[in-house]
Amino acid sequence: MPTQAQIENWFQRFNDQHIVVIGDVMVDAYIWGKVSRISPEAPVPIINITKREERPGGAANVALNLNALGASTHIIANVGEDIAGDSFISLLDQQGIYTEGIIRSKNRPTTVKTRIISQGQQMLRVDEESTKYISQQEAETLVNQFKATIAKYPIKALVLEDYNKGLLSEWAISKLIEVANENKIPVTVDPKKDNFFAYKNATLFKPNFKELVEGLKEEIDVSSEDSVHHALESLIARMNIKSAMVTLSEHGVQCFADDYTGRIPAHKREISDVSGAGDTVIAVATLCLAAKLPSVIMCELSNLAGGLVCEEVGVVPIKKDKLLKEAIRVLNA
Repeated sequence: MPTQAQIENWFQRFNDQHIVVIGDVMVDAYIWGKVSRISPEAPVPIINITKREERPGGAANVALNLNALGASTHIIANVGEDIAGDSFISLLDQQGIYTEGIIRSKNRPTTVKTRIISQGQQMLRVDEESTKYISQQEAETLVNQFKATIAKYPIKALVLEDYNKGLLSEWAISKLIEVANENKIPVTVDPKKDNFFAYKNATLFKPNFKELVEGLKEEIDVSSEDSVHHALESLIARMNIKSAMVTLSEHGVQCFADDYTGRIPAHKREISDVSGAGDTVIAVATLCLAAKLPSVIMCELSNLAGGLVCEEVGVVPIKKDKLLKEAIRVLNA
């Protein structure tokens, strides 16, 4: 059982880490308003706007979580040469996240997801995006940006955050992992099904349960630790990855690593919103890996963090002081 001083030291070590996030980014836009009547033009409600907000989304939410935990966070991604791209970069600059690796594209718009909300209920979502893969030239630019970043900064880990929006092609994934491995930089992966098996030779692979089932195309019993264990064992052997962690919603998380294999049960929570929990889990796991913490601690802290953000409404990064307090309560009990 770790002491309070040990736990506090772990969290202090997060501040020493430079982490790169590469993945699909977007602007999460929100429009709030009031509905008091139906349109005379069509049977649809008319909303009178009272508030607008924009937040960095997708892989940028992983960056925000890392930043909130004290890490120096670098993001490498692709946005359009448009107003939304300007806004996205400005939002990250305000948070102190390194944006020099962001590539501006004439051929692709910045992904924007706009949610229209009234009386606490989402009425409509409007998506502006292109999901075609970036060109080979753009993929090479992406890899070169990563090389330039690791040449300039003491990078301790790379997160590959895939939202199936076209940034992470198979070639880009393979090359980024190759460059990271050559430089002894751990690679953590939050996958989607399209390129599920493209992440060979990564350090930590973190699907959720649905992605694990779809990827392996196997029947897996989520309530059975043995069933999930065999699935993760198969995954590691097939992909030559060092460790895996699968999030299991109300069943917690299950890990498979050299120094720890097992399931960490979920803690009882008042769940408000599960959006963004996976981003928080991969961010915490990455920092634990970069700080060279034991795998069991990585799984424990990731599980705690994922549960804590589910108590918040909307996609929000983890609060470091809240996670520290919870870690002391649970791990030092």
